[in-house]
Amino acid sequence: MSPSFTALVTGANRGLGLAVAAELYSRGHRVLVAARDKDAATGAAELLGPRAVPLVLDVTDQASVDRAVGHAGTVDMLVNNAGVQLDWGQSPSAVDLDVVRHTLDVNLLGAWRMARALVPGMVERGWGRVVNVSSGAASFAYGPAARCPAYSASKTALNALTVMLAKETEGTGVLVNSVNPGLVRTRMRPDAERTVEEAAVPVADAATLPEGGPSGVFLRSSGTMPW
Repeated sequence: MSPSFTALVTGANRGLGLAVAAELYSRGHRVLVAARDKDAATGAAELLGPRAVPLVLDVTDQASVDRAVGHAGTVDMLVNNAGVQLDWGQSPSAVDLDVVRHTLDVNLLGAWRMARALVPGMVERGWGRVVNVSSGAASFAYGPAARCPAYSASKTALNALTVMLAKETEGTGVLVNSVNPGLVRTRMRPDAERTVEEAAVPVADAATLPEGGPSGVFLRSSGTMPW
């Protein structure tokens, strides 16, 4: 794969997003390090090196998405990593619906806004990779997890978006997949055993799939998992 490809990673200023950006950078790609805060995006990009470019982006704000995409230029790989989990320990029958709305706005609609902005260009160029960072809590085989209902619902819907985009882009050279990174030690889950560096590898692998690779699949480090 040519090192001239450009990847855009949302929520890339810390945690898994920064690790994914670093992994893609180490593979020779130019990386757009997207974050809501300018200083955070700049600091993260400086950590990576000269092929990393900071990008101010709030995935919940369409105007911000439009501005960021306008500055980004050609994007070959989109990693929808930005996400929140605000309802751990709450029940589906009692969770605050404002929390549900915000969670859906970030985890689902944020990725949807980015796909709307970037997938048509990928299709036009005949090559692209979209990776939606999902969760085992989104799989009907393992979840959805009742202890985080808003998060589970948002990631389940994100998986549905993955399948729909994959069907839309079939045969165009664009591959769209979800990835379950597993339980990762981040600010969201500080008790998890898996490091962000370990979890970043299957995400970066999905972003750099070769021609003829899978599309519309739920991937993890050990292969695939059921929806």
